[in-house]
Amino acid sequence: MENTKAGLLETLDTRDIGRFYIYLAILATIGGFLFGFDSSNIGSALVFLPFKLGPLAIGIIVAGASLGSFVGALAAGPLTDRFGRKALLLVDSALFAVGSLISAFAFEPVTLTIGRLIIGIAIGADSAIATAYIAEFAPKRRRGSLAIIQQWMITIGILAAYVIAVIVLAIAPHAATTVDWRILLGVGFIPAIVSLLMRARMPESPRWLLERGKEEKAIKAFQTLGLDATPEQVHAEASFVRTETLRLSGQTRWTPPVKRALVIVCVFFILQQITGINVAFYYGPHLLTPYFTHPGTSAVQAEIFGVIAAGILAVVNVIATYFAFRFIDSIGRRRLAIGAYIGMAVFLVVGAYGASFLHGVPQLIVIMVGFALFISCFAIGIGGTGWLLQGEVFPTAVRGRASGIGAAVDWLANYGLVLAFPLMQVGIGLGWTMIVFAVLCVIGIFFVYFFLPETKGHSVEEVVRLFEGPVNRKDPSQPSVVR
Repeated sequence: MENTKAGLLETLDTRDIGRFYIYLAILATIGGFLFGFDSSNIGSALVFLPFKLGPLAIGIIVAGASLGSFVGALAAGPLTDRFGRKALLLVDSALFAVGSLISAFAFEPVTLTIGRLIIGIAIGADSAIATAYIAEFAPKRRRGSLAIIQQWMITIGILAAYVIAVIVLAIAPHAATTVDWRILLGVGFIPAIVSLLMRARMPESPRWLLERGKEEKAIKAFQTLGLDATPEQVHAEASFVRTETLRLSGQTRWTPPVKRALVIVCVFFILQQITGINVAFYYGPHLLTPYFTHPGTSAVQAEIFGVIAAGILAVVNVIATYFAFRFIDSIGRRRLAIGAYIGMAVFLVVGAYGASFLHGVPQLIVIMVGFALFISCFAIGIGGTGWLLQGEVFPTAVRGRASGIGAAVDWLANYGLVLAFPLMQVGIGLGWTMIVFAVLCVIGIFFVYFFLPETKGHSVEEVVRLFEGPVNRKDPSQPSVVR
């Protein structure tokens, strides 16, 4: 236990992280595993669905989770500000379990879409809450690393979906269109129940408890986090938090800097999605299987090869996300994002060249290399950065609602991408679609340079000052020189 004359929140902000902090971050982001798993398993099952589906119908089913995520993220904001972070995370785990069961037992496209919508609601709500929860207990020097665990868990979930798909299809290839696809969509029920049981042991966010005047529960939360807080200390801290909130926000908590931060986060999320990352993971097996289809290869064998190829991309994603975890707090959010968009644009052009001008094995190799390096750049500088910014740039009083709006915009953009891709592929081909994504990456470079300040090293209470005006070009980690 630790006792200190400094404020309790100040002490949290300056501590070194230990195993318990990492464990707690994993509990908060275990929904990220389900997020990645349940977003990607549809790609492996898609070829074997026993329904007649055109490009638009395929888009609707695959994008169902994204549409549900939009609803879940919007609903999560006000609910988590009212009922707390922990309560909503528990509800999310239960929704993941229900959605998985409905998807597994669907006997026509509508029921499957409903199951995907329920899963999406859980994904959207979880994405709105997890990093906000982490930001409210994590030391400011390591807040980025802990929040990036959310993205890491997503990548592990994506990889797990592909590994399970390969195992199931290899064990029972003749049952691919009857039982296998149901197993692929329903097995997510197991980690959902595990997450529900584990999250029940999480402490509530101490910042939220202080904001709401729940001082007895705040004492327990601080003790769980390793601070020996007295009732007097907690009362003084709660009074300070409420006074500071009123001082900063006056009669409204949606101040111009908060609104500015919200717009920047939303645009970052839109660019994060429409530059094409989820094409590789939602449609990966569907997209890559034709490159393995040739005389003498059955449809199931070709699909297994397609899933393995998509799984290789998922492995790349997991490994690359480590570098985001390693460097997000040293190099910073802004420089990593700019470098990532540059790399993404370059490797999308490489992939487009392969898709348009090569054939056979060379075409497959170039497309895979282009996708792999594109994914690597995204994972290092873009994937987790959006979720991190969403959790750290808003004051506690509106963090849930603002994060929910940001996540909702992210999922609406994701829905548009996932719905449009099958039509774009048919209409202009994979090569030109990748060129469109590359142009959007160039737009992302300019957006980050001109509008995103550097937030590393600041407490969550300090970060909002960086959005009082334009980015300080001399030192992007400081408030604007223009007031």
